[in-house]
Amino acid sequence: MSTAGFNSQNGTGQTYANGPSQNPVAPHQLPGVGYGSTPQQTYNPMQAKASPLPGPPGPYPVCSYQPGAPFASYPAPSGQSMLTRPMMGGPPSHTPPQSASPGPRPPPAQATPPPSMSSSSYYTNPQQTPAWQYNTAPPPMGAPTSISTPPRGPAPPHVSPTASSTGSSTAYSPAAPPPHVSHGVTQPPGPQMHRTPLHGYPPPGSGPPSMAPMAPHTYQPNRAPFGPPPTGPLPSMNPAPPPMGPPMAHASPQPPKADAQCGGAANSTLPPTEHDCQEGDIECPGTGPQATNSFNHVDNRMGGSPQPGPPGRHLGGHYPTLPPGYQNAAPPPSAMHPAIQAATQPYSQAPQPYQQPLGGPGPAQLSPSLAAMSLQSSTPEALRVVNLLQERNLLPPIPIPPPTPCLQQELQKINCNPEVFRSTLTSIPQTQSLLNKAKMPLGLLLHPFKDLSQLPVVTSSTIVRCRSCRTYINPFVSFLDQRRWKCNLCYRVNDVPEEFMYNPVSRSYGEPHKRPEVQNATIEFIAPSEYMLRPPQPAVYLFILDVSHNAVETGYLSVFCQSLLDNINGLPGDSRTKIGFVTFDSTIHFYNLQEGLSQPQMLIVSDIDDIFLPTPDSLLVNLNECKELVQDLLKSLPTLFQKTMETQSALGSALQAAYKLLLPTGGRMSVFQTQLPNLGVGALQSREDPNQRASAKDIHHLSPATDFYKKLALDCSGQQVAVDLFLLSSQYCDLASLGCISRYSAGSVYYYPSYHHQHNPAQVECFQKDLKRYLTRKIGFEAVMRIRCSKGMSIHTFHGNFFVRSTDLLSLPNVNPDAGFAVQMSIEENLDDMQNVSFQAALLYTSSKGERRIRVHTLCLPVVNSLSDIFAGADVQAITGLLACMAVDRSATASLSDARDAMTNAAIDSLTSFRQSVLSIQQPGLLAPACLRLFPLFILALLKQKAFRTGTSTRLDERLFAMCQLKYQPLVYSMLMIHPALYRVDNLSDEGALNINERTVPQPPLLQLSVEKLSREAAFLMDAGTVMYLWVGRSCHPGFLTQVLGVASYAAVPDNLYLLPELDTAESQRTRAFIGWLRDQRPFFPPLHVIRDESQLKPMFMQNMIEDRTESALSYYEFLLHLQQQISK
Repeated sequence: MSTAGFNSQNGTGQTYANGPSQNPVAPHQLPGVGYGSTPQQTYNPMQAKASPLPGPPGPYPVCSYQPGAPFASYPAPSGQSMLTRPMMGGPPSHTPPQSASPGPRPPPAQATPPPSMSSSSYYTNPQQTPAWQYNTAPPPMGAPTSISTPPRGPAPPHVSPTASSTGSSTAYSPAAPPPHVSHGVTQPPGPQMHRTPLHGYPPPGSGPPSMAPMAPHTYQPNRAPFGPPPTGPLPSMNPAPPPMGPPMAHASPQPPKADAQCGGAANSTLPPTEHDCQEGDIECPGTGPQATNSFNHVDNRMGGSPQPGPPGRHLGGHYPTLPPGYQNAAPPPSAMHPAIQAATQPYSQAPQPYQQPLGGPGPAQLSPSLAAMSLQSSTPEALRVVNLLQERNLLPPIPIPPPTPCLQQELQKINCNPEVFRSTLTSIPQTQSLLNKAKMPLGLLLHPFKDLSQLPVVTSSTIVRCRSCRTYINPFVSFLDQRRWKCNLCYRVNDVPEEFMYNPVSRSYGEPHKRPEVQNATIEFIAPSEYMLRPPQPAVYLFILDVSHNAVETGYLSVFCQSLLDNINGLPGDSRTKIGFVTFDSTIHFYNLQEGLSQPQMLIVSDIDDIFLPTPDSLLVNLNECKELVQDLLKSLPTLFQKTMETQSALGSALQAAYKLLLPTGGRMSVFQTQLPNLGVGALQSREDPNQRASAKDIHHLSPATDFYKKLALDCSGQQVAVDLFLLSSQYCDLASLGCISRYSAGSVYYYPSYHHQHNPAQVECFQKDLKRYLTRKIGFEAVMRIRCSKGMSIHTFHGNFFVRSTDLLSLPNVNPDAGFAVQMSIEENLDDMQNVSFQAALLYTSSKGERRIRVHTLCLPVVNSLSDIFAGADVQAITGLLACMAVDRSATASLSDARDAMTNAAIDSLTSFRQSVLSIQQPGLLAPACLRLFPLFILALLKQKAFRTGTSTRLDERLFAMCQLKYQPLVYSMLMIHPALYRVDNLSDEGALNINERTVPQPPLLQLSVEKLSREAAFLMDAGTVMYLWVGRSCHPGFLTQVLGVASYAAVPDNLYLLPELDTAESQRTRAFIGWLRDQRPFFPPLHVIRDESQLKPMFMQNMIEDRTESALSYYEFLLHLQQQISK
């Protein structure tokens, strides 16, 4: 299969997007062939049909990247630096640059030796796999030989309690439990074979034993109904909202590593990773005691005798698992955006007492009859047939909540919050062929580091994990008895460690099923020392500032310096926090901030072709020790370059210098750029033709012009450095090329077109608010994330900003609470013996306080065997979000027109499948199930979105930024960018309003995005996610003009009004409260533009009227007719 997608993700392709990434684990594999013995043709919406809109979509071209020459190693010159400007103090002390840390470990073993590459540790040269096929199974993986790590000795039974750093998290720290005892019986390690009865299970398909009688050894504790957590000296448990995340490496063995070092990091400066150490995938033989569930614990050793039976069934009795409902899991509905409120409704209810019948079925033991009853109870409305051509007003007045999986009520109460972990299909098909027949993409959308109001935090020396697949214990495992639990991903039977028998919440012994780990689908562990290869890195912040003439003209430098001065005490960190500054134009300027100096020293390096650090030890300084010097520098920087006439920009050399500066520690690099880099390495030339912006032809230059920024990003990722890019420019800056520096280092991109401190005050306000959030929000350093899924399923493609370190491990040098990810999945083996499947995302990171933490999210979904059940569980918003990510990739690897055709094909194929395979009686019209009734509307919205629209003048950088946002933003925010929300606001009332912090927030209904919903006598607010428009009709009621806008007449409304006056009227308070409430629901700041009919911004407002016809795009009704024509062919 082709590797176009995977290569693009790992810095070896020429695509714009961050994915897709395919599993490069087999030297030869035919497209569509999964792990099963029978080749399975996979449905691909990009190749599904003849193009519904102009021209049929061709297959994706295969574009494999051939690595170029190794990246520059940045040698330090032997001579002294050339200082072209006077220093701001005494001469610098020239000390030799610090040596780079030892290089990270080599890449995974390849079938073909990879070509020579740079010093970055994670370049891969995977085999060819098909680009942009969704629901494609990855090639088969060989059986790796187990290698292990020398033991580090037994972990202490308990770690001292550590308070949570997240909101009002509850920290669990067991108090005086019995000593830890290991029950494992070892066996010689050996290769893990895929789909072999390693655990004593017969292969799938064999008849399961009867589930009716209970085995005599069933453990049946006598207990009262579950109620609120006990109170007392220990804090009560308030579980966090369940999160969402994509599944990854399941029971399939991992590919062998290219080296045999213990943990794969003996010669690495990298911190331990889930894959390298905590996951236990790599082990070395050794003697001595082993810490239970530590990273070097031998996975292949079996505890106890093999358990007979098929993987999907449990033998014998079942130890009751009692997952409670979420307790204050999410913010109160009254304080949430309608979309967020809808997404969390099923999880915001108070806990309800529940007592599972003794010996009752566990999560993986639901009988088919129960599952069928559950499905039947929820399918009627979801499968109600809707004729889209006849039912005009389909948009509900409130946002649509995500569908609720058809699970047992007790499981659904504690299932993962869809805001954090969400699947495109809430009912998983039994087979890949059934999924292909449904013609819908299967994938997960994940918001793993989301700010949570409450998060259970566990401090324990024993983190209980499956000894086979390394899954963390979770609410969906089954306890066979008091001493054994069965993994819900690979079905391995594991021993319950002695320490886990003690419940820190109730302070009782012998009830492992009541532990917080088994009662919360989202939980965070404070990792013991076994999860570290080096001390946790400090928080390190390096700011790289453009000080050319163009930058000084925009005025951004004053805003930045003042914002950092205001928030310098709010930077996340501890006593070890470091900070540094680099400025650049045609030369690079460093700043010596060493303690003891009377003022900062500026050190100038003009040799940009051979960059070096003049004084490596004093350029990154301790913030607490040198805060006064830092503040002095920030106060002087805006005036220091005020009269500069330097117009050139050596961004590439500045990035190389910053990389050298952060090499020993890792950290965060914040880059502020205002023009196209035009000097030195990484110099770019303008590729945009303004006359072609509105051309109906294909859009060109969506891919990078050079691989310099991608290669540098991969070097940064290997040394735990993330790069965030702030682009403030009115001219073309080639975001397609510059964006790579953030995309492949897990950074963020901020774009402020036409930024000017005087001419565009709305952008200045937006920049200030975004900068405050950026500087003070939570941050995780040296992070990795792995996603696991139940045996029989696999993940083959990732979307987001990251680097794929191995086939299933995402490297995230920084992780922030505003980043989203998406993955595509396929079904390798039939899931006939399973009623449920589970997905688990584990994020290992270092907090700004220097703690190593693991955040785990687990999602459980039912398995179904009929197309009607699959359609009933379709999540139309999640499907739209995943298709948007896939279309961004397609635009770069193929063409924009191919991506547009593929999105239209996705709607045609799914509705055709529903008509042909689900409807029993054929009817005329364009028919859709109720759950997909908005799918054509959302597809049309995508076609008219800034990222994909044609025929409308769109700047190339703005188009690229829109694509970046669709890939990077969590679903709840990206949906507003796809389909904005429209409200009438001139008649707001307190009826149905929310009361938040003694403030009344009106709740007007949502309106369709059509001009026919507008009225000249009214005012309307459009929330487009990143921007808001307040449109005032020409004949708007005078009361609204005077009491909300503070003007006497329509003609008096200012042209550039972006702030609503604070008037002491009820109407003004309601309007400002509603707009403020909407803004509070997202981490970024959307500016507000008040527009009239004559306003220059009116076309921007009207372009979001998705249901109306334009010169270059169909109306919604015309689009429906087009779909019907294609379906009836």
